[in-house]
Amino acid sequence: MEKLAIHGGSPLKTTPFNTGKRFGEEELAQVAEALEQQTLFYWSGKKVKTFCEKLAKMYGMPHCVAVSSGTAAIHTALGALGVTEGDEVIVPPITDMGTVIGILYQNAIPIFADVEPHTYNLDPASVEKKISDKTKVILVVHLAGNPADMDAIMDIARRHNLYVVEDCAQSWYSYYKGRLVGTIGDIGCFSTNDFKHISTGDGGALLMKDQDLYRKALKFADKNYDRLGSGHASRNCESLAPNYRMTELQGAVGIAQLDKVEWICSRRNEIGDRITKAISGLKGIYPPKVHQGNKSSYWFYMMRIDKNEARVDAETFAEALTAEGIPASHGYIPTCVYEYPLFVEKNAYPPTHAPFDSKYYGREISYHKGLCPVAEQVLETAVKFSINEFYSDSDVEDIIAAIRKVYDWYQRQGE
Repeated sequence: MEKLAIHGGSPLKTTPFNTGKRFGEEELAQVAEALEQQTLFYWSGKKVKTFCEKLAKMYGMPHCVAVSSGTAAIHTALGALGVTEGDEVIVPPITDMGTVIGILYQNAIPIFADVEPHTYNLDPASVEKKISDKTKVILVVHLAGNPADMDAIMDIARRHNLYVVEDCAQSWYSYYKGRLVGTIGDIGCFSTNDFKHISTGDGGALLMKDQDLYRKALKFADKNYDRLGSGHASRNCESLAPNYRMTELQGAVGIAQLDKVEWICSRRNEIGDRITKAISGLKGIYPPKVHQGNKSSYWFYMMRIDKNEARVDAETFAEALTAEGIPASHGYIPTCVYEYPLFVEKNAYPPTHAPFDSKYYGREISYHKGLCPVAEQVLETAVKFSINEFYSDSDVEDIIAAIRKVYDWYQRQGE
């Protein structure tokens, strides 16, 4: 058997991954038109409005609000829904900080529910157990493009009279039972950060059906200025809100990027599903589970390693895969979010312990290891690597072959 590269053998992949240009003449033309307007302010120009109209039409939604980031989109959603001091928002512990920042900015309390072991998304049973009389929103993350169990979550939300916000930062053009994620809950939030499926450098958007929510979100993202109706900003602000406005340059790039997003996500889905099919028979390797009828846009690929069955732990497997020419990492984030010092030490607004000790909350809250055991086990046993729409079929075969090579080596060592 060929020796692994990590042990001095030859790496399997010796050629670079195929790449392509994300931006081109289409983006340049849109940016040129934006500059010709002689205004880059979203309400005076046409590019942000066109971006919103186009995105809303693509997703079959009546309303879209463009903002400065995906983090801003989630904060704006929570603000529009009236989340405030003393409220609780249920959220998964495997996510980016951008998911929880807006909760804390509203002086609300993040409540972490556990995840399903193979989709890595919120476990509806855990969500229901975490609901209290303080709960206002269930914040669903469709991690890495894989849709969460929205039927179960929406059922829970209806029974408990809760709002549902979908964090779709990593899940452009992912489908849940034929429906685009981001169109199922009360508000869908998207990111156009440079590392997402499509990019405006930074940026984000919200989609919603409700006219009143649209008005509230539009105001919240614009310092609570009301620009609807007369077209002039009413500065008679009723409450505090940030400035999360998208610029015309971002909107211009976004218009061109939207023309590419379906192909990008379709190609990523093809690659991810192909890898899953190829490695599904390997005992001890557990690919991400995409439920039948769903479609993932694979922002990244993350599989789990059972060290007893695979005869190798996830950290070693990731190192060996990297040595074979397939850059991989152990886990996704260092720990569950609630294990960050910000939460353990209740240090959101130092030197105070706000909002965790708010008189409007009036409860003790503790964040500690063991809070969500399945999520912790997922991160401990996960191996993550990139997927890119520009990968060639040969690149995909190299990924599959490298996984098999590493797997076979450790299987033989245990004989």
